[in-house]
Amino acid sequence: MLRFILVLIFAISLLGISSSKAQQLSKGNSKPLRIAVAANFTPVLKILLKDFSKNTGIKTQVISGASGAMFLQIKHGAPYDVFLSADSRRPKELEQADYILKNSRKTYARGQLALYSSSHSMHASEPLSLDLLSSPPARFAIANPDIAPYGKAAKEVLTHLGLWKNYQSRLIKGINIGQTFAQIRSKGVTLGIVSNSQLVLNNLPGVIIPNNYHQPIKQQLVIIRASKNKAAAKKLSQFLLSAKSQATIVSYGYAQTNKAKS
Repeated sequence: MLRFILVLIFAISLLGISSSKAQQLSKGNSKPLRIAVAANFTPVLKILLKDFSKNTGIKTQVISGASGAMFLQIKHGAPYDVFLSADSRRPKELEQADYILKNSRKTYARGQLALYSSSHSMHASEPLSLDLLSSPPARFAIANPDIAPYGKAAKEVLTHLGLWKNYQSRLIKGINIGQTFAQIRSKGVTLGIVSNSQLVLNNLPGVIIPNNYHQPIKQQLVIIRASKNKAAAKKLSQFLLSAKSQATIVSYGYAQTNKAKS
């Protein structure tokens, strides 16, 4: 009888431990995956996350901003799980400084530039053309080439066309490509170079600038080494690199990518 009571007590204690562990796991799973994402990709990511959460049950929290600012936040311990940058330079630097999970750096999108004019109607008799660049306007908008990946690429386009010197004194530089797009759309400046995805998302006319006019805009993601949610972060990475997600990304104005860790 005493032996039976001892076995029963032991079984109940095991059940209590299992229940406690289950509660801890449940609590851990309810913690949202914190995703730091470049402003240019935020609208597309939010569209993709609907399917991701539906298929996996993983909750997400999107923190949108400038890649440079979030890069510095990560280096100072910001509790992000995944970082989707607008470039490849910052993910590489985080990798070199051992801030990311080994082999997690991947190219999830490749940006495209477009010439956009807020004074040019979709129904205009003459289509918008890159020929407009040969006659510099009084003001021309690009993202700041010193800090913004899309601005750097815009400078490379003007340099490729032999027009950089002609444009330097006329430039209105946005902090990032989001600010540049807003400046043109509000007609504060009527012509400039933006992300093609911004035009696609807002159903606006523009002219895609050939990719060979500038260095590739490789937007890369990394999983933060200090993350407590690595399993969910890996699932997100796999989801974004899947053929279906890549097709969706391209449909919103990004170029094809081979998904390599280049």
